[in-house]
Amino acid sequence: MTTNADIIRAHYAASDAGDLDGMLAPLAPDVHWREAEGFPAAGLYVGPEAVKENVFVRLNGEYDDYRLTVDEVLDAGDTVVGVGTYTGVFRATGKPFRARVAHLWRLADGKVIAFEQITDTLLVDRARH
Repeated sequence: MTTNADIIRAHYAASDAGDLDGMLAPLAPDVHWREAEGFPAAGLYVGPEAVKENVFVRLNGEYDDYRLTVDEVLDAGDTVVGVGTYTGVFRATGKPFRARVAHLWRLADGKVIAFEQITDTLLVDRARH
């Protein structure tokens, strides 16, 4: 049986492979996706298409070598937590960044219904200036 943690691990594996469709696959049609205030893609996005355009496509366009390295996935049933590190280079300045991150995933019936990013946005912002 596939667990919610397995679903999130598959999302992260798709991210590692650059598979955007695989990253979007577990998202519910009305997913509420929140990027941290102060993060380049800050805001609340509803639906996979909004997440794709406002988060994944945007970040890929602004950064070189943008990457999330996941250290652990914590399984709490309908809530899953991913912990890791973001790295990348902001294209406009050529400055690199490295910031720790936690992702809070909420799932129902095998689909992600809510996501929240918690990260040190100051470290990311310093690369932008």
